[in-house]
Amino acid sequence: MTCANADSQQKRGILVSGGTGVMGSRLVHALVKSGWKVRVLTLPNDPLVSRLKGVDCDIFYGDIQDAHSLKGAFNGIDTVYHLAAIIIAQDPVLFRKININGTGNMVEEAASAGVRHFILVSSASVVYPLETPYSRSKKECERIVKEQKAMQYTIVRPTLVYEKNGGLEFMMFMDYLLKYPVVPFIGRGHALKNPVDVNDMMKGLIAIAGNEKSFGKIYNFSGGEAISIWDLGHLMLGYKGKRKLFIPIPVWICRVLAAGMEMVMKKPLLTWNIIAGITQDADLDHSSAREDLGYNPVGIREGLSKYFPD
Repeated sequence: MTCANADSQQKRGILVSGGTGVMGSRLVHALVKSGWKVRVLTLPNDPLVSRLKGVDCDIFYGDIQDAHSLKGAFNGIDTVYHLAAIIIAQDPVLFRKININGTGNMVEEAASAGVRHFILVSSASVVYPLETPYSRSKKECERIVKEQKAMQYTIVRPTLVYEKNGGLEFMMFMDYLLKYPVVPFIGRGHALKNPVDVNDMMKGLIAIAGNEKSFGKIYNFSGGEAISIWDLGHLMLGYKGKRKLFIPIPVWICRVLAAGMEMVMKKPLLTWNIIAGITQDADLDHSSAREDLGYNPVGIREGLSKYFPD
C-alpha cells in the first residue's frame, strides 16, 4: 500500500507536520506500524515524500506559513504532531515566519477543526540562559501552544538527536570535526550535553499518542548519559576511527570573529548561534518522561556503538 491524497472522510487519526524530514518520516513509519491512521502535512512538490514510499498514509500538501493552504488538513484528525520548523537560517526573519507564525496557523486551524491533542516538538535550547533567534522562536511556539484553550497539549524538548546519518545538528558537528586535521574548538568544551538516540526519541513520541497522562505536560527527551561537548567530539571521532588534536579558542575571540564574519559573509563559518550551542548546557532531566511514558534512553556510548560498530 502506498501514500495517497488526503481524504477528509477518513476515520479520525493523526496528522504529522514535517513528516518527510529525517525525524518526521521515522515517526510516520512508527505510527503506521503501531496501527494509527496517519496524514502527513508537507510542502507542495516536496521531493522528500519519497521517504514515505510504501507507507500506508495520506499526504496533504500545504504550507504552514499560509493558513489558507491548511484548510481541510485537519478534517477527521484527533491528534497533531507538529515537527515542521526551521533550525538553521541566515535570515532570522525566517524563524518568525516559519516557526512562530507557522505554529500559530497550525494551532488555529487544528482548534477550528476540533483536534483534541496538539503535540509540539520544541527544543532543549529554550532553557539556554543566552538566547538565540532559534531558541526565542521555540519559546514563542511553546507560549502559543500553552496559551490556547481549545485543545490538550504536550510539549517535547529533545536534546541533540543522533543516528548514523542525522540529525541535522549532530551531523553538522560531525562534519566540522572531520573537516580539519587539527580542530579549532569554541572554548574549553565544558558544556554538558546529553544526546538522544533517534529510536528512543521515536519511542517517547509514540507513547504520547492517546496518552492522557501527557496532557498539559512538558517532557525533556534527553539521552541516558551526560557528556561534555569536548569529550563528545573525541568520542564521535573515535567511532569514525580518527583521533585529532583540539585547540581551544577563547569564547570572546570566537564572538569577535563571528561578529566580523556576519558583517561580511553571506554564509559565515562562525555565528552566535553556533557559539551558543557549543558553550551552553543541554543536559535535561527526563524523569517525568520515564514515569509517564516509559521513556528509557540509552547513553551516547551505547548508541554510537550501534551505529558505528567496531
